[in-house]
Amino acid sequence: MDSQQLHLARCGDVKGSTLGPAFHRKFHPGQVLYGSRRTYLRKVAYAEFEGVCANTTFVVESAEPGQLLPDFLPFLMTADAFHRHSVSWSRGSVNPYVNWPDIAKYEFLLPPLSEQRRIADLLWSFEGAVRAKATALEAARQAELAALAELYDEPAWPVRRVDQAGEVQLGMKREPKVHEGTDLRPYLRVANVGDDELFLDDVLEMNFEPGAYAKYALRPKDVLLNEGQSLEYVGRSAMYRGEIDGCCFQMTLLRFRAGEEVLPEFALGWFRRCQHLGAFARVAKRTTSIAHLPAGLLSAQPIPVPPLSVQRRVVERLEAARELRTTLTEDLTQARNLMQRTLDMLLQGPEPSADVTTQAGAGSEE
Repeated sequence: MDSQQLHLARCGDVKGSTLGPAFHRKFHPGQVLYGSRRTYLRKVAYAEFEGVCANTTFVVESAEPGQLLPDFLPFLMTADAFHRHSVSWSRGSVNPYVNWPDIAKYEFLLPPLSEQRRIADLLWSFEGAVRAKATALEAARQAELAALAELYDEPAWPVRRVDQAGEVQLGMKREPKVHEGTDLRPYLRVANVGDDELFLDDVLEMNFEPGAYAKYALRPKDVLLNEGQSLEYVGRSAMYRGEIDGCCFQMTLLRFRAGEEVLPEFALGWFRRCQHLGAFARVAKRTTSIAHLPAGLLSAQPIPVPPLSVQRRVVERLEAARELRTTLTEDLTQARNLMQRTLDMLLQGPEPSADVTTQAGAGSEE
């Protein structure tokens, strides 16, 4: 399940796979799946096929379809009021979770069936438009990945080691002694670095003394790569463009600072290509659940270094693909925000009285 997306975009096939004992909850088309871990991610999905999910996903359906329309339920569970309730009842700090009895306490204004149908029809139409925009964005992403694969596929280009093309630096270790001090500064970590994008709504601080700051400070056009991640995402990279003054980076990230022979944007494209085509995954050091791309290992990887004029042409092509993706991403975000505001407006009403409790649905335990 993806955050704030009602449709299931990916699934596995039980045949030929190994499922752990946690995968014992069966779901049917028309039921709603709700991720009970890290509820702040807002993972609510409408099942359109039959399948199995783990016990950390609640399978929910209308307890009384004659009172609560099944088509209305998924929107009820994506409303901001429901989200706030779920987060407020979540427990744990590292991997917060919510229990079904606490979800079942949620009270809401239940419109008449005719009004539920009108709201559901409107919002499903809205969802169809949002889904079409998401499909266009995915097509743009795939075109961009195809460009990454094609544009760097030139065997005649000279090749260098990464540490010959620039400087590789591992971030500063986060330990108790740096949690406080007189030189607190913002820093980026794995959670902040996506694929060609930085997530800056949750930036933490730690103490960087002057010597450490000189070593770990970020400059515009530094490229950041995930040092430790799942095998699929190890080496995921993005460019720092000076978004936060005085920002540094943590040990879970690697910084590549391009030398004179390589354009930073060209290097970023190459690193993204390596991650998407599995080159980093093939060389990464693996532990039980995390793959690592140590500084020494990244330093030894090859990187093409054609003439700067050739690099500029590659970067121009990539920038055009990036601009299209960015435009479609913003368009999709605006559509989702408008849909959320419309949903919340349609569902808002006076607070339910203390003696009226309407449960969202029935949770399936198996």
